[in-house]
Amino acid sequence: MYTLFIANKNYSSWSLRPWVLMRALAIPFEEQLQVFQEGSNWKGFRNFSPNGRVPCLHDDSAIVWDSLAIIEHLAERHPGVWPESSGARSWARSAASEMHSGFSELREVCPMNCGLRAKLHDISEALRLDLDRIDEIWAEGISRFGGPYLGGPLFTAVDAFFAPVVFRVQTFSSPLGETALAYTDLMLQHPAMREWYEAALKEPWREVSHEAEIAAMGTVLSDYRESAPDL
Repeated sequence: MYTLFIANKNYSSWSLRPWVLMRALAIPFEEQLQVFQEGSNWKGFRNFSPNGRVPCLHDDSAIVWDSLAIIEHLAERHPGVWPESSGARSWARSAASEMHSGFSELREVCPMNCGLRAKLHDISEALRLDLDRIDEIWAEGISRFGGPYLGGPLFTAVDAFFAPVVFRVQTFSSPLGETALAYTDLMLQHPAMREWYEAALKEPWREVSHEAEIAAMGTVLSDYRESAPDL
């Protein structure tokens, strides 16, 4: 049985990727949620993760850290992680890798906070370029491989890598094209995405730095999370 270490569902975009893929593909695992603490979590997370970060997958004696490494570890053991056809699989790996290593402005300006809806103070040229590239990737994948998912008819790892962007689009009402917005709606209705989102809304924890990030970038319009105790 796999053990997947993650952090708060409301904030942890990196944790979402392997979690949602494993749920979508019905790969059994035990979830271990580690709550973000004020300040650095590195020392505490080092108890289970070599780099002191989440996600981290324990597979018997093997410990696999970093979301991309976890996905590839799973791909060696389970069918359906990547699209079946060679062309779609190569494209999906390229798109997922680009998401893994890029889009720094999107990450900085639009932090994942599932329960909030917010309006950005402004959309910089750098953010616009990131959003345009997201729009391009999503439209290309759906057009080339027939949709409704990025690599074809089934949810695969490339969708999991863009799942945090889907929640960001929901939070910030990001301006995207018709195809990308339809894909966003599809992803938000996926059972695994719904499960993550509903759990995120129920979390009682509020971490100051994550809350401050979104407040610095825009105006919070609404908060759908359950009330946090002792605020």
